Amino acid sequence: MASKVGNPSMKSRLRQVRDTFLVFGSPLIGDAEIEEVVAVLRSGWIGTGPRVARFEEGMKEYTGSQHAVAVSSCTAALHLSLLVLDVGPGDEVITTPMTFVATANAIIHAGAKPVFVDVDRETMLLDPEKIEAAITPRTKVILPVHLAGRICAMDKILSIARKHNLFVIEDAAHCIEGRYREQRVGSISDLTCFSFYVTKNLTTGEGGMVTTDNPKWAQKLRALALHGMDLHAYHRFGDRGYQHYHVVEPGYKYNMTDIQAALGIHQLKRIEASWERRNAVWNEYQQAFSGLPVYRPAADEPGIRHARHLYTILLDHEDCGKSRDQLLKYLTENKIGVGVHYTPVHLHPYYRITFGYQEGCYPKAEWIGKNTVSLPLSARLTDQDVEDVIVAVQQFFTV
Repeated sequence: MASKVGNPSMKSRLRQVRDTFLVFGSPLIGDAEIEEVVAVLRSGWIGTGPRVARFEEGMKEYTGSQHAVAVSSCTAALHLSLLVLDVGPGDEVITTPMTFVATANAIIHAGAKPVFVDVDRETMLLDPEKIEAAITPRTKVILPVHLAGRICAMDKILSIARKHNLFVIEDAAHCIEGRYREQRVGSISDLTCFSFYVTKNLTTGEGGMVTTDNPKWAQKLRALALHGMDLHAYHRFGDRGYQHYHVVEPGYKYNMTDIQAALGIHQLKRIEASWERRNAVWNEYQQAFSGLPVYRPAADEPGIRHARHLYTILLDHEDCGKSRDQLLKYLTENKIGVGVHYTPVHLHPYYRITFGYQEGCYPKAEWIGKNTVSLPLSARLTDQDVEDVIVAVQQFFTV
């Protein structure tokens, strides 16, 4: 961490940073997306149809996977991925407590038990050196989370999985543009789950995707995502005439609509340009905050591409005399939207009560959860927006 700075004489030069509120995670939506949505509405086909199929084909090409199945959210993607691997009651899934609760909730929905492993404090990711100690005869899956867009140590995780005959499902909600030693995220593990929530690098408002190279899993994913039917609505009501269907198992209502896919098709076309913009903002932040008493994101590892989803800084009160929550309050007062990613899952009431977790169980995740704050990082940010964020953070350490 950089040395402490602060100059009381600067207080007279402080200014209200913005007149309008800068929304955290506001997406960049272009005319192409808007026109495509309007075309969907005018077409009369607004459910799961041809645009969902186009979006799936685009994701297959982008990730290098053999199959891509669009669903209603990343939570649905995770749930279905566990089900196609026959994860259920009595099984355990190893994952990280430093994630959004959806990761662990999906494991609960499948009937299994989440088993947490602490993280590496610098990368904030699942620590592969701690995984094997958590494996039991009931372990069936390792579920790493690529937090903030930084990719987990997949070579080590896959090696452990192969050694113990376990499956690997990646939670890549933050990491669609990630690359790992020449491999694209989405083509590395058994199954990979993506999020297209409104704040994500690629958004469909709500939505998700599962990629896999296994055709049987892909077929089962499609059936489970739409009530367990063996044919999608597009094939039932298409211009080839009505198609009879059969329900092969009790599935779910997890399908994506053409309205959502209309956004995704065009978001995907400019995904690299959006990454370039976020990368430029990231680099500005890294340079601007180099002299502040904060922990900045760790440097990228050679051969690994960070997806640049979240830019987080961490404040340790003992080091700088100011707390994370003080910064949250100050930025909000200065009309800068902020986020916290995340309060560790095991500290939420449900997990405390159900599994008996308490503070001290995963100290590194807890330290991160107590001190982390996410700053605006979006392709929509203007140069002035970025300057405002920088000025506000710098001013915080002078008041």
